[in-house]
Parts: sequence; structure tokens; C-alpha cells
Amino acid sequence: MLLGLQYFRGGFREERCPVYTKKLIFSVGIKPAALIIGTLTMFYQGISQKPGGNEKLSQKDIILIVLVIILIVTIIVFFCCCIRRYRERGSHQRQIEVLWNRLGELENENEVLRNRLGELQNELDKRKARFKQDWRKEEFKTAHVTLDAATAHPTLLLSEEGRRVSCQERHQNLPSSPQRFDSIPCVLGDQRFSSGRYFWKVEVGNARSWDLGVCRDNVTRKGRVTMSPQNGFWAIRFYEGEHWALTSPETHLTLREKPFIVGVFLDYEAGDVSFYNMTDGSHIFTFPQNTFYGALRPLFRLWSSESGSLTICPSE
Repeated sequence: MLLGLQYFRGGFREERCPVYTKKLIFSVGIKPAALIIGTLTMFYQGISQKPGGNEKLSQKDIILIVLVIILIVTIIVFFCCCIRRYRERGSHQRQIEVLWNRLGELENENEVLRNRLGELQNELDKRKARFKQDWRKEEFKTAHVTLDAATAHPTLLLSEEGRRVSCQERHQNLPSSPQRFDSIPCVLGDQRFSSGRYFWKVEVGNARSWDLGVCRDNVTRKGRVTMSPQNGFWAIRFYEGEHWALTSPETHLTLREKPFIVGVFLDYEAGDVSFYNMTDGSHIFTFPQNTFYGALRPLFRLWSSESGSLTICPSE
């Protein structure tokens, strides 16, 4: 009893002695009846040992007993409230931990769903582009393109079948002709287009630098040449890891995926030249509408001996 009163006087702080606090809470909260009986017995024994202890209790003794009982009940109620608050606080903390864990799980699930949504959107874009590409191919004829050796720059090497071109540092001893490029390492296709809709595919693979497109049959091939629509060139370029459309000025292109095979689509009557990434079906670039005159020919360019090679894909 005295220990309980002393602890009550010092305040109920669990951090003082957690083990003692739990024992005290257990002894008081679980067995209040035993505490009351023990206290009353102690008071009764003290009173009975007084001279004349066999006499009836005085009014003062009764008041004292009542006050002690009230004090004990108050302490019990106080400790019961503390126990309840302690349990509720622990329960709230556990609930908060559960909520935080659940919040973390929801954030992870949300991130997974966002990633999945991005993947589905990319797949949808690819299918749309592939559908558009397939739709365009239905309207275009496949061009059977081969390389014209008479137009090849002296540093360019052509395969025997005329479908593959690579570049070397050493100039070959080739006969000079008005048809041959001598300032920029280009080569033209044998085919000439003056009407209709045609497309062909070129495997660029891991080539480091190249130009692809179409040009007029009568473009300048000697001296300084600027490749632009004004000079009869409609081409795209890959150089130092970046893609460009050879407009005037040049247009920087941002592609979703680096192409492995490039499709060139020519609609002569519509004045349209378009390029597609045939790997994922995405659109690369379309030149503003032009009015073509004269024959147009496929154009291929490699920048140096380190550029790699270009290969015309077989006709389907």
C-alpha cells in the first residue's frame, strides 16, 4: 500500500521502471479486492490493538476507513485508466504501422501499374504505327532497288549483287564520269521513278553514320554539294548518335527507338517522301509536300570508313 501511494505521489511514468510498473499495474488492476481487504485488515488490526480496542469503532475511525477506501478506489480507477490508455496507445501504434505498411504496398502497386500502363501504351502505339505502315504498304509497290556502280564515289565498295555498300579510306582507281559523285561518298540506285507509289527497305543495322532518301537524277555530283530539298535531295541522316531530316535548316528528330531497318516511301504524284522505322513500325519523318519534276532515284551515303555498311533488303 505504501509503495503504491509513493509511486502515485511521484506520478505514473512507465519510463522510470517499466518492469516495476507492469507488476504494479497487474497487482493493482487485476486484484483490487485483495488490496482493499488487506488494507482494511491492517487498519482493523491497528485499531483493535489500541487500549479499549474491543470497543466499537469511533466515528473518527470510520471516517478514516472510508477515506482510505475512497483513496484506494481512486488509485485503482486511475491505474485502470492508465492500463486502458497504454493498451489503446499500443493498439493505435500497431494500426499506424499497419497503415504505413499498407501505404507502402499501395505505392509499390501504383508504380507497377504505371509501368504496366506505359508498356501497354507503347505496345498500342507500336500496333497503330504498324497498322499504318501495313496500310501504306498495301498502297505502295515494292521497288526492286539495286546500286548503280557508275554513280558510286571512289571510296565506296559495292557488293557483287549490288545490294550492299561500305566505305574505305583509299580511293579506288575508277573511270571519271559525269554520273559519279566525287565530293561526297554517295551512290544512287539504278531505278528511276517519274510516277507511282513505291517503297524499299534498307538495313542500317549498327552503321554509325549514313544518309538515306531520294534525289533528282540531275543533282550536282561534283564540287561542293548541300543536301536539301532546294537542291533536289530528300533524305534523313544519322550522325554521331543523332537523327536529322535534311530540310533547310536541318530538323532534329527524336525517335522512340533506333531503327534497324528504314523504309523509304515515295508517292510521286502527291509529292510525298516519308520514312518509317520498319523495326517497330513507327513513323520517322515526312517531308513537306513537294511538286516533283524529272526522275527521282534512291540515294545512299556513308560518311567514312568507320561508318559501317548499308544493305538493301530483298523485295518481298
